[in-house]
Amino acid sequence: MIHAASASGESSDPSRKHTKRRSRFVGWRFVLCALAAAVVLVALIRVFVVDIYYIPSESMQPLLDPGDRVLVSRTEYHSAGIQRGDVVVFDGRGSLAPLNNGDAAPVAAAKSLARWVGLVGSDSVYVKRVIGIPGDRITCCTAEEPRLQVNGTPMDEPYVYPGDDPSEQNFDVIVPEGRLWLLGDHRSRSADSRSLLGAPGGGLISEERVIGRAAAIVWPLERSSEIERLELGAEWNTAK
Repeated sequence: MIHAASASGESSDPSRKHTKRRSRFVGWRFVLCALAAAVVLVALIRVFVVDIYYIPSESMQPLLDPGDRVLVSRTEYHSAGIQRGDVVVFDGRGSLAPLNNGDAAPVAAAKSLARWVGLVGSDSVYVKRVIGIPGDRITCCTAEEPRLQVNGTPMDEPYVYPGDDPSEQNFDVIVPEGRLWLLGDHRSRSADSRSLLGAPGGGLISEERVIGRAAAIVWPLERSSEIERLELGAEWNTAK
């Protein structure tokens, strides 16, 4: 039997309409499942392999500008130790950042989403350069030696922001096991290990708080480049 077509040209057979609706439903369900799987995959990659962080401040100029997005390797230190000169991203909670910023749950959730998609920076995640590793003695500075010293050896620091002193604040610290001494390249605009001298922990950051090494600038495109590793004083002996 042949069914007459409706005025719109579509079949009036209810079974065919049901089949079309079911096909559309299956198609949308497939698309939604594919999108969900993609989001989960991206989330897993960002948690375990690489992540992208937004740079909100001037503390690492001239290397990193506000608004830059940096690619962070989470696996770099699985097989090798943190080195002097590495630019690292770390969780500052318990050291440079308060444990609780006091935001209401909806505000905190909105901020977390904005940070995840790279629209804003984090209140508790920082990027700094490793100056001292466990066993090092870091000192700065005197009239006789205006440069920062590691284990008694003056450091040439070509990455420091032009015109900045190595530090306007004097310090003499020995880095204990499991800790790091971290400074921003824009020394006059950076909150870093110097900011907590005299506080519990003395400004020394736990190695366990390091999220990974900043490996490249990925945005904006005109600034995209690899962030080279600097082997600062690899030959220096650690403090006795």
